[in-house]
Amino acid sequence: MVVGKSLFLFVLAGLCEIGGGYLIWLWMREGKSLAYAVLGAVVLVFYGILPTFQPAHFGRVYAAYGGIFIVLSILWGWGIDKKAPDAFDMAGALIALVGVSVMMYWPRP
Repeated sequence: MVVGKSLFLFVLAGLCEIGGGYLIWLWMREGKSLAYAVLGAVVLVFYGILPTFQPAHFGRVYAAYGGIFIVLSILWGWGIDKKAPDAFDMAGALIALVGVSVMMYWPRP
């Protein structure tokens, strides 16, 4: 149950970071209204809060989160920007997930 909750928090934090950043991107690069930037900033605050609920210490959580972010960024680009990942993207994402698993969930003495 702890692993499931931890993964859920990682995914939620990733969606907040990518989604909030994307809203600010739309405001600055695509000329959307200031409301996009404000909403993006609010969503980014949630990104900053969510990792505090992880069971590990700050350094480990943020290092492991980087691997989750890699995977979510590839999926976001595929789903939102319609840029399909290639075999190297997929291999890199798999390597990142293995790293996350070792850092966060491998049993320690």
